[in-house]
Amino acid sequence: MPELPEMENYKILLMQRISGQQITHVEIGREKSINVPTTDFIRLVQNHSVKKVTRRAKHLLFHLDNDVVLLLHLMLGGWMFFGQEQDKPDRTVQIRLSFRNENLYFIGLRLGYLHLYEGLEYTNKELDDLGPEPLSPEFTAEQFIGLAGSRRGSLKATLVNQGFLSGIGNCYSDEMCFYAGLHPARKLNQLSKPEAGRLYHSMQFILKDAIGSGGYMSEPFHSEDKLTGGYNRKCLVYDREGEPCPRCGNEICKTEISSKKTFYCSNCQK
Repeated sequence: MPELPEMENYKILLMQRISGQQITHVEIGREKSINVPTTDFIRLVQNHSVKKVTRRAKHLLFHLDNDVVLLLHLMLGGWMFFGQEQDKPDRTVQIRLSFRNENLYFIGLRLGYLHLYEGLEYTNKELDDLGPEPLSPEFTAEQFIGLAGSRRGSLKATLVNQGFLSGIGNCYSDEMCFYAGLHPARKLNQLSKPEAGRLYHSMQFILKDAIGSGGYMSEPFHSEDKLTGGYNRKCLVYDREGEPCPRCGNEICKTEISSKKTFYCSNCQK
């Protein structure tokens, strides 16, 4: 499932391509991917322009010039492609937004959705339960340490809890724990202040590095996209079961913590 870095990468690429552009045609291939009747969706979206694209946690928000907001969550298996018809991947498209000769294709929305809201206040209600943005300038190490002290769950289970922090999932929680040298099964409220501080700085480094590397999703956003998926080769433990630990050489282990697959080094992460 796309996490914060993947969605931030999409946001940047979308702003480069569709900011200020008019949506000239709308095609809905799967009605379950939207939350209003198809005729209403088309009426409120077609012939309107995208003012900006923003991100909240693992969601993207498309702000249109008529105050309509399209709220996207790709969920498991969802992705996007932007280009002309001849460049389109040979995959089933659930939604297509056209910008004259180019199109934004929403693919793999088996569980994901593109919901329409009239007014930002209604959209924000859908996001009320989300925790702080880990890369927000207001989210300091002191704030994180304070939050950590009240959480009895494991590092793995708590980091992926969207009500605790927003945008972190299986991949980056494992990478953060490894970078900080902390076992993912440890209890968050049992970390010392230096350990909690180390985890906070690990979070900052990993997420920023992943955004700068295009995240770990393998499908390019457009035909000339060479950035998306660049973090795949930089993952140190995630999906590296049986490979040597880049720090000590021991085998990377795979286990389940709170029903979440988890990768770690049993030697480096105590």
